[in-house]
Amino acid sequence: MPQKTITKFSAFVISFSLVSMIFSAFSAVSSSKKETAANANKNFSIGYAAPREVGKLESGEITESSGIVASRCNQNAFWTHNDSGNPNLIYALNIKGEHLGAWRVAGAKNKDWEDIGTFQNAKGECFLYLGDIGNNVRDREELIIYRFKEPQILEANKSNDKTNPENTATAEAIKITYPDMRHDAETLIIHPQTGDIYVLTKRISGAAGVYRLKADYATDKTNTLEKIADFSVPAVPNGFLTGGDITADGKRVVICDYFNAYELKLPENAKNFDEIWRQELSVVKLGERAQGEAICYSLDGKSIIATSERKNSAIIEVKRK
Repeated sequence: MPQKTITKFSAFVISFSLVSMIFSAFSAVSSSKKETAANANKNFSIGYAAPREVGKLESGEITESSGIVASRCNQNAFWTHNDSGNPNLIYALNIKGEHLGAWRVAGAKNKDWEDIGTFQNAKGECFLYLGDIGNNVRDREELIIYRFKEPQILEANKSNDKTNPENTATAEAIKITYPDMRHDAETLIIHPQTGDIYVLTKRISGAAGVYRLKADYATDKTNTLEKIADFSVPAVPNGFLTGGDITADGKRVVICDYFNAYELKLPENAKNFDEIWRQELSVVKLGERAQGEAICYSLDGKSIIATSERKNSAIIEVKRK
């Protein structure tokens, strides 16, 4: 059997087993957990309007939108990318999902890209971060976060696709490893003021882990992440996280799984950003999604935007009241 066929078959078996485990977890949930989830449901979408579809992903090349982020340097633009097994491309789009261009990330490989983040430095320069952090079968000891300067989006780029993409600046590879064990992860968050990198793991059983890499990371050796906290959501599984983002002011974090979004707010008197992981979360409905793995805030932080891993999937917006 050819290697590619074996890989695809293995992925199918893993996915089937994963789904089976999730549904088994649902059926085995204790009454206390049901009660906790029911109480959380009472607080659905406090402070947010109902979700609404504002567009669809226009480009047929975006079939597995695994991460999304609002541009800091291109007005009214978002960046997304496909999951594993796809070319090393990023795509620009607007809120309606209209295609604004495709770029090949120079110096990067798409082994398992799971999320995308952004950072704007004091000079006003913008950078994108691609999290090659997927590790479904836990066979990867070392993972990579690619960092590169955000491209400028021009009118002429609208005709660019995978057959004729532009090239980004060459990406630097930030190599990372966990301090405890190998993890799978799909959530990457970049703090807008410090540039610290946060990776939240994806777990079927138990809470997810929050891991941090300070902005003074090395590029000539592998960096060991630091575990900051455990993180649970009122769902079963409670650590099965698929995406996340932070507002440009650094005061709100949104995380999603296949069911909903979950928001945390930093207390006004907080002296350390990492206090946010100890705060009570609110649940935000995202409506119907095919396979929701991508979520971000709008540039002004007043809306949550979500997409799904399907061709021409809906773009969902949830506005803060």
